[in-house]
Amino acid sequence: MYKHPKIAIVGGSLTGPTLALLLLRAGFDDLTLYDAAPALATRTGGVMSLENTALDVLATIGIPQREIVTGRSDTIAQITVRNRRPIKTTRIPYPGRFTTWALLHAALRARLPGSVLHLGTRIVGLHESVRGPVVVRADGSSEPADLVVFADGRNSIGRRLLDPGRQTCYSGCVAHRGTSSRPGDPSGDFRRYDLGQGGQFNLAPVPGGQDWIFGLNASPNEFRAWFGVSPGERSYVTDGQIGGSARSRLDQEAVDRLPAAEAHLVVSTRRRAAVAIMDVDPPTSMVWPIGAGYAVLLGDALAPPRPVTARGANAGIEQAAGLVQCLRHGQLGDDLRDWERHCLPDAVATLERGLLISSRLGLGTSHTIPVLDGARR
Repeated sequence: MYKHPKIAIVGGSLTGPTLALLLLRAGFDDLTLYDAAPALATRTGGVMSLENTALDVLATIGIPQREIVTGRSDTIAQITVRNRRPIKTTRIPYPGRFTTWALLHAALRARLPGSVLHLGTRIVGLHESVRGPVVVRADGSSEPADLVVFADGRNSIGRRLLDPGRQTCYSGCVAHRGTSSRPGDPSGDFRRYDLGQGGQFNLAPVPGGQDWIFGLNASPNEFRAWFGVSPGERSYVTDGQIGGSARSRLDQEAVDRLPAAEAHLVVSTRRRAAVAIMDVDPPTSMVWPIGAGYAVLLGDALAPPRPVTARGANAGIEQAAGLVQCLRHGQLGDDLRDWERHCLPDAVATLERGLLISSRLGLGTSHTIPVLDGARR
């Protein structure tokens, strides 16, 4: 029986803090959340969608919609563009609301007790003891636990430690994004532009302006030419790492493919970022016995879906809620396996759905491109 398990959570973006707050609410107070970042992140933009199920989970830990929702609309305007002209608009109700990474991250962090949150602590290893797993910090120190939860995102150290056989591949697609201070459409709708094969453009209101994401194909050689590294070496490219050729290429794509107003929005946005979309082999497990304890993968650490699914944050939040429910029963082994049987098929199906949607849009290659195992991401 594990009525009061010692729990270590690795990862402080969205899923990890959500899990920590759910655990505290359920009475699990022997808890530590490790985050490699030295301080509260101040990243702006990063528009994302939250389904009603995820919003309900967040409400249980005291995060109301009014604190994180960016606009009044719950509608997606699907706009078909050909030859730079919008030819059809379909408004689709979305079963949820829209927020940004920054708003949700700040709301979660503000509610975490300082005694739980260990900032600037990078976990680099996992050892086995008689009692259970032992997390190893970058400074060489270690800490035992009954349960270790890796919620450390797409480039998860937990996945590399627990499931090293799963290959990471470059999809052949890059998501460029930026935030403009120009006011958005009065409707407040999330706008998705179908550009035909090989491109998609999303535009959404955020506090102080609009956030845009421009998905475009790029071969590994093109990625290296634009950003100076391969996708496997650096999947996230910050503004300071984006050179003139990458900016010029994106500007030209915007002028060639987007309506005039949207193209001007992209070209006039000076601060940008780019993300190489990486695929990971589908998981066959979420739970690993370590001595007398366990380790699990959660959210993007388990199975990072392509952004076109809009399921990344939603899946992590839903899995976290299910994990807390199973821990309430006090039998880690059997209940964790039940949780795995419930969550794993949906995680695999979401990966497959991302490939299907991307294929329909002509985004990425028909086969993914392997990257070197252990490369800096």
